[in-house]
Amino acid sequence: MAGGSGAKPGYPAPQRHYTLADSVYEQILSDIVDGVLPENARLPAEGALAERFGVSRPVVREALARLRDDGIVVSRRGSGSYVAARPSRVVRAFAPLSSIADMQRCFEFRVGLEGEAARQAALRRNDEDIARIKAALATLDEILVTTSLGVEEDYQFHLAVAAATHNRFYVGTLEFLHESITTGMNLTRNLSLRRSSERLRVVQNEHYEVMTAIVAGEGEGAARAMRAHLENARRRVFEGVDNDDATGGALR
Repeated sequence: MAGGSGAKPGYPAPQRHYTLADSVYEQILSDIVDGVLPENARLPAEGALAERFGVSRPVVREALARLRDDGIVVSRRGSGSYVAARPSRVVRAFAPLSSIADMQRCFEFRVGLEGEAARQAALRRNDEDIARIKAALATLDEILVTTSLGVEEDYQFHLAVAAATHNRFYVGTLEFLHESITTGMNLTRNLSLRRSSERLRVVQNEHYEVMTAIVAGEGEGAARAMRAHLENARRRVFEGVDNDDATGGALR
């Protein structure tokens, strides 16, 4: 992950206040990750959770809403909230649970931002832009061969797409978000690599779909491919349960 504050020259350092809802989100997620609340388990009622964590019901509702947005919890009318998916415990090795909510919101933001950037890149790219995007993909192909992580190389591909828009605000936004973006990439690429090196090939194929549409000048196709890639990345954070992770066994 990138070090430092993540601030760029001319921009104020981003500040984020840690809220009670953040704390409740993290504690419920921790119970789910640890298996205290297994998949399909019913969560305690809002009142019970509020009493347990010493907070108000609106705070609990906000935390549960985030968990629903992340696909971890589902609500069933008249029945309460249930665990829909349990992230792997290895998530803890690459990111503190307190950062997961922000990571998910960053992916959500990037879907809109980079989806439109890919569309504009397809409409405005020139030969130099195409060469830069292809060079970034070639570097990532080499990463696959060496089974290295390739976080910065992945980021450079996305930056190359943004540059092909010829709109400095796309590039500036990605540069400003460098730390947040690479934090998410570090987690998703680590999880993919631990399960199977072939999983990184799936990610690379998604990159190629974006590139192919941009080269062909297909704005809608490029936007669709980039949005799908980022939505898939977001899902990969919370994908599946590896029953072997506690014993050091192979991960799915």
